[in-house]
Amino acid sequence: MEGHTTEMGACGYQVFKDGYGLATTALSTTLFESGAKCGSCYEVKCVNSPWCIAGSVQVTATNLCPPSTGPQAWCNAPLHHFDLTEPMFLKIGQYKAGIVPIQYRRIPCARQGGIKFQFDGNPYFNLVLVYNVGGAGDVTSMKIKGTNTNWIQMSRNWGMNWQTGVVLTAQALSFQVTISDGRTLQFDNVAPSNWQFGQTYQGNANF
Repeated sequence: MEGHTTEMGACGYQVFKDGYGLATTALSTTLFESGAKCGSCYEVKCVNSPWCIAGSVQVTATNLCPPSTGPQAWCNAPLHHFDLTEPMFLKIGQYKAGIVPIQYRRIPCARQGGIKFQFDGNPYFNLVLVYNVGGAGDVTSMKIKGTNTNWIQMSRNWGMNWQTGVVLTAQALSFQVTISDGRTLQFDNVAPSNWQFGQTYQGNANF
């Protein structure tokens, strides 16, 4: 595990604008699972090193630590590596260490307010970024429903961006969100019929 600074990651989050801040981490290839673990939360602590600082940090996965070549290819499969923001790293390890051995575990994500849905795309291609997800944090399934449609299964495009090619303009939109522990929440009429691309709409609940 090492320290870094990031503002936007491979999950699609704008980490400061979207409320994740500095309590974030990039995951190695194995942990990232091609973006499926975006939004998951972890407790990380330094172990078995003279550079350890007692205590732990709680972070959200917002980025991929890309694979590389050479002797310090820490993010390559099959390694389990966390590339923490520098402020988080300095809570558990001394700066001069650079990389320290760790223990980690999945923990529930604590979020303020409802789940958020950011719209992008065009009238024929809807791309929805889902974020601020509590509980397990990582979304495994999303469905969308317009005023004039049945429930439509969305597919994950990249990170936590979910897509559908169904035309949904001028319809109020509802969502069903399922997270990795199997729980599902339904958000009725999250976006009004005059919703716009580039806008973010917030549900009234969270896991």
